[in-house]
Amino acid sequence: SLAGVMGKQFAYGIVLDAGSSRTTVYVYEWPAEKENDTGIVSQTFKCDVKGPGISSYEHNTGALAKPLDECLNKVKERIPVHLHKSTSIYLGATAGMRLLRYSGSLNSCVSQPFRFRGAHIITGPEEGVYGWITANYLMGNFLEVKETMGALDLGGASTQISFIPEDFEENFNYTMQVKLYGYDYNVYTHSFQCYGRDEAEKRLLALLFQVCLRPSSVDNPCYPRNYETALTVKYFCGSLCTQSLRPANCYPNQSVIFHGTGEPGLCQEMVSLLFNFTTCRNQEDCPFNGIHQPKVKGNFVAFSGFYYTINALNLSGHFSLADFNSSMWFFCSQSWAQVGVPFLVVVAVKERDKKKADCSTNFIYYLLVHGYNFDAGNWPQIHFQKEVGNSSIAWSLGYMLSLTNMIPAEGKLIQLPLKPSLFAGLLIFLTVLALLCLFFLVYLCIVSRHQKVISRVEYVFTPE
Repeated sequence: SLAGVMGKQFAYGIVLDAGSSRTTVYVYEWPAEKENDTGIVSQTFKCDVKGPGISSYEHNTGALAKPLDECLNKVKERIPVHLHKSTSIYLGATAGMRLLRYSGSLNSCVSQPFRFRGAHIITGPEEGVYGWITANYLMGNFLEVKETMGALDLGGASTQISFIPEDFEENFNYTMQVKLYGYDYNVYTHSFQCYGRDEAEKRLLALLFQVCLRPSSVDNPCYPRNYETALTVKYFCGSLCTQSLRPANCYPNQSVIFHGTGEPGLCQEMVSLLFNFTTCRNQEDCPFNGIHQPKVKGNFVAFSGFYYTINALNLSGHFSLADFNSSMWFFCSQSWAQVGVPFLVVVAVKERDKKKADCSTNFIYYLLVHGYNFDAGNWPQIHFQKEVGNSSIAWSLGYMLSLTNMIPAEGKLIQLPLKPSLFAGLLIFLTVLALLCLFFLVYLCIVSRHQKVISRVEYVFTPE
């Protein structure tokens, strides 16, 4: 970088976000002399690894090495050669690997010359909190101790909600205590496994397949009209998320043709079946699936899959729920020839996914409105955003900040050159001295004005 050429030294960190649908490499940079300062870490490079997510390499993790090397070779060009061996690289695997409960030989996938710190399968709550830290760090909310924003993350296999409730209650088992810069934050966070874009689609397909009278040809109201795709039963019934929906006589290699009918109303009905609203029994703090959640509060930033889906509707930033509904209804009613892009909108991530056409806008509607209890009043407080500046909003930055202790738990102390008692005495002395000076100046002003008055009187009455 230009700053490096001019003599400013930088340190670097690399994070491999090994998600269920893809692997992304992030490179972060910060001034080397400010290892524990604040607001200094920035993203300098991002590379999407070619091919599917890491969970697809369950039985052959070595096959991941080649496409991963392509990205790491580009990373080498972004980091000075003399810093390669001292630059740490972290691999964090998310929901896709949690589903498999398998880490395999991921360590062998990352080649030299970087300092590989090992692979770690992060938990759902960790993923949620790291995303919350990233969003608020990039927006500078920790620097000025401002009110924090909630974080909404939608991945391929899971989705997370994280925010600070208005009232902290001990009975919420999903609250994590985070200490940053000397301040304590009680963050409510929960990760809903099987509620990511890809797994939600598989569950929907399995549900349609289960109720269809002709299992070789299935109508899908969530696919655009005139769209067809052939999928194997293994594709949508081979996941742990669809175990309860598998038919008794399941033939994994059987091919099923899904016909799109483009019916938003019927699609909404089918999507609603993916949520269990009965276990909560109308409890206010229990939206769905028996999971307790405090009332949503304040502003939220929705990123990853949320952003890509909203972007496909030609919406951005924040807008009303009515605008979202009208755009969704119009978009999902179009034919495949009119749309030309997938409703699932993973198109922004991978070219091959353009052929997927799942109306995930209906899923997002149900998740946010009926799942998280957003309504017309607080919906505009959701900001659909991809990045801040040039840095992506993703759990990876929060993960690296945590591992490298770039955000200290304790705030910096101001070191006084004097003992507290002596400093207090000196402060009082200087205050009294300042007041005496002020009184003296007022006195001089009064005396000066009095003398001028006497001089004028003497001048007037002086005889000629």
